[in-house]
Amino acid sequence: MDKSVVENFAVNARTKLIAEITYMAGLIGITKNKIAQPLPQSTEDLQFFDVGLNDVVELHGKSIRQRSILIEEIKHRGKTSGHAEAFQSVIEEVAYTWFNRLIAIRFMEVNDYLPSRVRVLSSDQPGKQEPDIVTTPFASGLIFSPTERELIFEFKSNNQLDELFRFLFIKQCNSLHEVLPDLFEKTSDYTELLLPISFTDREGVVHQLVTDIDEADFDVKKGGQIEIIGWLYQYYNSEYKDQIYSDLKNNIKIDNERVPVATQLFTPAWIVKYMVENTLGKLWLESHSNGGLTNKWRYYLPAASQAEAVELALASRQNLPRELNPEEIKIIDPSMGSGHILVYAFDVLMHIYERCGYTNRDATILILQKNLYGLDIDRRAFQLAYFAVMMKARQYNRRILQENIRPHVYAINDNSLLTPELIKDLAQDNQAMRDDLVSLAGDLAGAEIYGSLIDVKPINFAAIYDHIEALR
Repeated sequence: MDKSVVENFAVNARTKLIAEITYMAGLIGITKNKIAQPLPQSTEDLQFFDVGLNDVVELHGKSIRQRSILIEEIKHRGKTSGHAEAFQSVIEEVAYTWFNRLIAIRFMEVNDYLPSRVRVLSSDQPGKQEPDIVTTPFASGLIFSPTERELIFEFKSNNQLDELFRFLFIKQCNSLHEVLPDLFEKTSDYTELLLPISFTDREGVVHQLVTDIDEADFDVKKGGQIEIIGWLYQYYNSEYKDQIYSDLKNNIKIDNERVPVATQLFTPAWIVKYMVENTLGKLWLESHSNGGLTNKWRYYLPAASQAEAVELALASRQNLPRELNPEEIKIIDPSMGSGHILVYAFDVLMHIYERCGYTNRDATILILQKNLYGLDIDRRAFQLAYFAVMMKARQYNRRILQENIRPHVYAINDNSLLTPELIKDLAQDNQAMRDDLVSLAGDLAGAEIYGSLIDVKPINFAAIYDHIEALR
């Protein structure tokens, strides 16, 4: 993988997406300076905006509702930061959302992981620029309403191929919500309204993603790695991170929203492998024979010989079962970022399960359900970690996306949902449960900033879960 190419693409993609999304917001009268009102001739179903172009801009149908939601979101954020900062925050979020999905779909189409196996951003025919989904939309496996089918024919007959591409891309993202819901959230809101992609633009993000980065870097069969997702995320944020540190030198405080970017660091592959092999791998080998496992673990270091007294002391501290069951192992990365450590831990766990005679299909399900756990304060990183783990699972089990299994990776939230009113309603007359919920709310104060530094005191979670289930 040529990391300089990956870096150049990610940095340029962020700049272009932000600029294009800002421009599209401006077309509907929303800028960092103001929110324009529709022109007087506007109606409930059709709105007009004068944004300084030769012709007024028209907005109709669900786009009007999407614009209203966008305005509400900017105003909500602006209560604490002001309009300009709120506007920029929303634009940044939309840009990253689409960057995230573009990268994910690129990885899936190269590895033939898309449910339809029809490429969305490119073609499997060498030299063909038009994406296969644009050429044969009805072979994509997507379900179209009669109105949508008419729209596709209209786009085709009018040679509006970029409009067709944008429509199909959104449709594909919404379809992938069924198999990867934590990454491909439904896009019927303002993110859809501000999608700026084009496949015909040679300077556009889609064309550069397909042509600049070697396809083999995404292809797991040709040495490609899911870790490329992490590097893209790291580089995407690099200029933003540099700006944050520049602001710090000028005594500009890092606000809560920028803490995740300021504190993230992508861990190189050799460090990840060294850490996992000498923790998870070592844990397994302390209660089992090698069986050739260390032949697969390049960075595993056998324990150095010690004096007899030291060996006895170490043995007394291990307290491991003689035959550790792989299903009993739990490994957590409390600052998982884009999931690099979890992805390699998946490989090592698979080696262990295979050694114990499990099939790849069964082992994949068990690893997701019983072994891997991850947390992060950055929701965007969480989405990538979720995707990375699921793509690693798909590498071993081609049916895993249809199994409806959710890995144990989460974005850390604060205590804002645990209001006194909710605690009272949940606990009712159970004083012990009320005390536990109050304790939890206190421990989670500022969790979205402090993340894995939070120390949650032991409480009776089982009783709380059982009580919530009983209330449903």
